[in-house]
Amino acid sequence: MTHIPPAPAPGPWVEEWLSPARHAVYLDAAGGDPARALALYEWNTALACAVLRDLSHFEIALRNAYARALDATWTGEGHWLDDPASPLRAPLIRVRKGGRGRARRRVDINDKTRGAIDGARRRYGRAAPPGKVIAELSLGVWRYLSTSAHEKTLWVPHLHRAFPPATHRATVDRHIGGLHELRNRAAHWEPLLTVPVGARMRDLLEVTGLLGPDLAAYIEHTSQVAPTLARRP
Repeated sequence: MTHIPPAPAPGPWVEEWLSPARHAVYLDAAGGDPARALALYEWNTALACAVLRDLSHFEIALRNAYARALDATWTGEGHWLDDPASPLRAPLIRVRKGGRGRARRRVDINDKTRGAIDGARRRYGRAAPPGKVIAELSLGVWRYLSTSAHEKTLWVPHLHRAFPPATHRATVDRHIGGLHELRNRAAHWEPLLTVPVGARMRDLLEVTGLLGPDLAAYIEHTSQVAPTLARRP
């Protein structure tokens, strides 16, 4: 039997590992108790893993539902990933307010989406099947396709078909936006100590239920988020 030595007691090595600023967040939450601070950090890591697992299922469902909706409705000459007239690629100019003392500026809000698609094409080649490119695009791409700026170009003609009739775009967008923020925090191992994770998971189940009730039931049945939340040190 392999002998596993006992874990070292919390000490300066923890702060060196996490950085003083990150360690301070957990130390403050633990009331200055170094052992509890380390336990909180481990719990936060476990929670992030549980959250990312559920979010991965949601992300795959969302991108595939959007792809099916676009496949069914896009009538351009080329594929909607590549056709210059595609609502994911055609310039979509909006005027954004500048900061203090700065003028308003015109922004093409499709610029990042085009860049993400083109980046995937460069990695896999022009002959790569659409599914390969779609799988390469991050949640950050799909998340912004439901914003108000895309209502006339994407939601009304295409993406509303991914959801049941009478689904409100603004509700979907609000939920997806919150889930995208949660995904970024969890993926970068940021503290979730004050994040309403339970509420965000309810949002996930709601919007996933619109995409597919069986998938929502499966996620709810297999999720480890609630048990992990209950084990907070």
